[in-house]
Amino acid sequence: MRKVSRPMASNKTRKRQNRIRINGKLVAIMLGLIIFSIPVCGGWWLWSTGEANRTIDLLRSKLISASLNAGFKVDEILVVGREETKRDKLFNAIGLVRGAPILSFDLDAARHRVEALPWISRASVERILPDTILINIEERQPAALWQYKGKFSLIDRNGAVILSNGLQRFSELVVVVGKEARVHTSNLLALLAAAPELEHMVKSAVWVSGRRWNLHLKGDIHVQLPEENPAAAWIRLEKYEKAHHVLERDVTVLDLRMPDRLIVRKVPRRLDEDKKGRET
Repeated sequence: MRKVSRPMASNKTRKRQNRIRINGKLVAIMLGLIIFSIPVCGGWWLWSTGEANRTIDLLRSKLISASLNAGFKVDEILVVGREETKRDKLFNAIGLVRGAPILSFDLDAARHRVEALPWISRASVERILPDTILINIEERQPAALWQYKGKFSLIDRNGAVILSNGLQRFSELVVVVGKEARVHTSNLLALLAAAPELEHMVKSAVWVSGRRWNLHLKGDIHVQLPEENPAAAWIRLEKYEKAHHVLERDVTVLDLRMPDRLIVRKVPRRLDEDKKGRET
């Protein structure tokens, strides 16, 4: 009797068959988990004694074990968006190791733990079945240094504290001073950006009496901004600087609190002469 050889299935066909087989197992396991996560009729006595809950927990445990045997376990953890967050701290927050059952992993709880990390603004945690966890994170962007009671902290535009140690590499950021200064940081940065030719000169900003800003510029110049419409006053100073170079005239204080004038206080002459004498 002559043997008839059958053509071997192509790689594409085998992959499709494997995918169908895996999907079939997944459907069965997921249906089981759904069914046993919903209370079913079984008698008031079973529920009141907790017997039904124990039965459901046992069946759920068996289904999770079955999912492991079917290949639904964590083999890879992908992280997108990490720059400043330390790798070990992130993975500790995720709380997951390779080989763990992927279907029993609590995605929402993991997201909350990740978002509690100092650098993390937002996060999402997803399953990519059968074996991958995908984590997308959005980190906070350093915006300023906040000084309060002699201590410095790195904050983002919304005033959220990111770090309180190792701040040396952020020393070029503007310093906001005062208890409530950090919650007004976003408005301050928008204000400073309104006069781009002066923005880079600002070293620090003090939130005064819960109402307004005093700015400290390079060259030890202090600018007093008004409570109402400080952006207009700041832009006015930029125009004065372009027209009259007021920042080059040995001034110590520029008072912009009056809407129709600029009050200038200069370095006292004696101090100015002493300074020139020391330079010669």
